[in-house]
Amino acid sequence: MNIKRVMIVGTMVVIMSFGSTALSASITSASPAAKWAATGVKDKDELLEALHQDSDEELYEALYEGKSLHDIAADRGADIQRVIDLQVSQLTRQLDERLRKGSISADQYSAHKAELREIVERSVHTSFG
Repeated sequence: MNIKRVMIVGTMVVIMSFGSTALSASITSASPAAKWAATGVKDKDELLEALHQDSDEELYEALYEGKSLHDIAADRGADIQRVIDLQVSQLTRQLDERLRKGSISADQYSAHKAELREIVERSVHTSFG
């Protein structure tokens, strides 16, 4: 199981819980960020790097134990703002792609984007364990 996908989907659950009804109708799945497929360079997971975690399993275990991303970052001396910025960036790219493909309207895009940072900031304090 890809921990980045777990985290993004977990964030999406929070977004659907706290967001507007329009938001829950238009954002239902997440895809992981692009990797260095063409270059052959192994890309360390951005989320793991931001949280100072060594592996997906280590992060998964901390989440399974009931820790929030904020707790995990604090335990490792990581910058929680970097984690928030990373998630906002990834979710913004997904919104951009959905707008480009026409799966959401410009009004929905604007509404979702306006709420995104606040929702992600709340989600980092939420335990999914």
